[in-house]
Amino acid sequence: MKLNPTSIASSVPEIGLIIVGDEILSGKRLDKHMSKVIELLSARGLTLSQVDIVGDSPARITKVLETAFDTQGVYFSCGGIGATPDDHTRQCAALALKRELELHPQAEDLIRQRMKDLAKEAGTEYVADHPDNIHRLNMGVFPVGAELIHNPYNKIPGFTVQGSQGTIHFVPGFPVMAWPMIEWVLDNKYKQFHLLTENAELSMILYGSMEAALTPYMQSIEATYPGIKVFSLPSVDHPEHGKHIELGVKGVKPLVNEAYNALKQKMIDFGAKMGPELVR
Repeated sequence: MKLNPTSIASSVPEIGLIIVGDEILSGKRLDKHMSKVIELLSARGLTLSQVDIVGDSPARITKVLETAFDTQGVYFSCGGIGATPDDHTRQCAALALKRELELHPQAEDLIRQRMKDLAKEAGTEYVADHPDNIHRLNMGVFPVGAELIHNPYNKIPGFTVQGSQGTIHFVPGFPVMAWPMIEWVLDNKYKQFHLLTENAELSMILYGSMEAALTPYMQSIEATYPGIKVFSLPSVDHPEHGKHIELGVKGVKPLVNEAYNALKQKMIDFGAKMGPELVR
């Protein structure tokens, strides 16, 4: 049976990224998560649909999480799941879901194992009820119903919770932990969506055209080819092409080829002055 690329593309969930931390917005640290997540998704034939960056404001974090939980899709949230005063993400997830927080029993076991490992490395005795160790257990306090995310770096788990529509996977802000945890989720939870389709992007350079005049043609292509996205990228000072518009389509490869040829013909009929064609 021949697979319909449009139906395959529509079955793949949209994937979003939430990045939490004042240090990103202040410029103290540069975000590295977005480019890495794009790389991890691309290797599996998946794409990133949206990114939200939010500071350490509980109200703002809660609002972003509420929107994600109420929107169909898969989301990765990086940062704010520790146990210091500026870590609010676990609590905000519970508020967004209107659920209680509880110490996850498996998370408690993993955290205690980590504390024992640290005590052994330091040559000291592990004291289970030491105030520091009791405090560290807060890193395993998640919204009721959470599932754990394996952390190969230091055993301290992340967690996954399902909202009314969206699923959010919460990992630390440290790349050395976050990235392998995201890979673990992709390969253990969403392998059925890996490499289902081959995506492509084709575009052309247009000189002397106005975006407003191109809009009806763009809308026509998207209406004719569901699942295809038409894009228009104007530039006023490109070093090679000067003032121009890059007009193109992206999506599932078989549909991209067909949609691009239709778009190209419309531009020929329109009388557009066309430059080089680009393949990505």
